[in-house]
Amino acid sequence: MMSEAFSIGPRPVYWYGIMMALGFLAGLANWTFLGRKIGRDFKFCSDLLFWIMLAGILGARVAYVLSDLSYFLANPWRIVRVDEGGLIFFGGFLGAWLALTLFARSIQTPFLELADFVVTSLPLAHAFGRVGCFMHGCCYGTPLACGVHYPRGSSVYVEHQMSHLLAHDAVQSLPVHAVQLYESAFNLILFGVLLLVWRSKHRAGMVGVAYLLFYSIGRFALEFLRGDHRVRWVGLSVAQWVSIALFAVGWGVWWLLRKRDTGKQVSA
Repeated sequence: MMSEAFSIGPRPVYWYGIMMALGFLAGLANWTFLGRKIGRDFKFCSDLLFWIMLAGILGARVAYVLSDLSYFLANPWRIVRVDEGGLIFFGGFLGAWLALTLFARSIQTPFLELADFVVTSLPLAHAFGRVGCFMHGCCYGTPLACGVHYPRGSSVYVEHQMSHLLAHDAVQSLPVHAVQLYESAFNLILFGVLLLVWRSKHRAGMVGVAYLLFYSIGRFALEFLRGDHRVRWVGLSVAQWVSIALFAVGWGVWWLLRKRDTGKQVSA
């Protein structure tokens, strides 16, 4: 894979940064399209994107830095090089959630209503981001006979060399699962599912519930195919434990919404 797309003078431009930018723009386009029907104009959507993007990138980067703190303490100038890759999705999810909470309060809009609107774009933007991971060579998969090779110098290649899986003069890594593209495809399917939920006569919160339930299941399963370094506890990666927690939150919110609706029907 080619991590570098092109250069502007001496400065390289990486595919990871390009795909991340395209993901945000695709999310904005989706919000703009859906917003027409609910009175949310382009200015509202662009303001929303700015704060969620800022908080999401910050949260994702902080999580990544904390995951390899000793390296970044030794190389502090690398902390801000987001264009080179290095974002943890769940950290970004938390940062975006906090920004969304504050944004909803600032415009005096119910959180669940705004969250449903925002979440429709999340898997779409994430799909672009995972293509960026594929091009950059991070978040790679476990070995697979008919998988994807990465060139000398890539993180996959270095990891395989350090694990003594490659000959010293090997020019590429072992073939590995293109798990980044698997997750990208899964996110595109999930994007379609969320649009169906959005367009149905849903009660506030159901789009978010659908995302939490379906994404957590998909991410949990795909983690078994990840070949990069994963911090594990009791046999499961941190991302899998977070997926379990998100599934529990999604189920809990669904139960509360259903209970609230049942109570309204009884009182009526």
